[in-house]
Amino acid sequence: MARILIVDDEPAVLATIRLLLERAGHTIVVAGDGRKGLAIFEAGDFDLVFLDIFMPGMDGLETMRLVHQHQPLVPIVVISGRPAPYESGPDFLGMATKLGAIRGLQKPFKPAALLAAVAGCLEAAKRLSSSTVTGNIAPNL
Repeated sequence: MARILIVDDEPAVLATIRLLLERAGHTIVVAGDGRKGLAIFEAGDFDLVFLDIFMPGMDGLETMRLVHQHQPLVPIVVISGRPAPYESGPDFLGMATKLGAIRGLQKPFKPAALLAAVAGCLEAAKRLSSSTVTGNIAPNL
């Protein structure tokens, strides 16, 4: 199974995601903010990263940018508890996917949506990795 880093400043969210993913057989490491998450990421080897967009200190978008500088192919799922955009409000999940996140999940999300996002991201990363090894360029994840 996969080694997954979850970065979120809400302890209840960390605990919930961790429990769901550990039950699915994944190895989970957690961090409560972007700076700690980045330090853990740089010191470890992860197959997938979950990032909350809105955190104090270093937000998820900045953390994502630095993660991609370190390892551009690691898939990132962004999560946010902010309400979906209104007509005049920005779509932060959409922005994050344009900046390199593979998927975005609006909190609260259903366990099935979380597990489907993980499975899809890991499969896409596997395809990309095998295409990179063979010299082929992979289509959009």
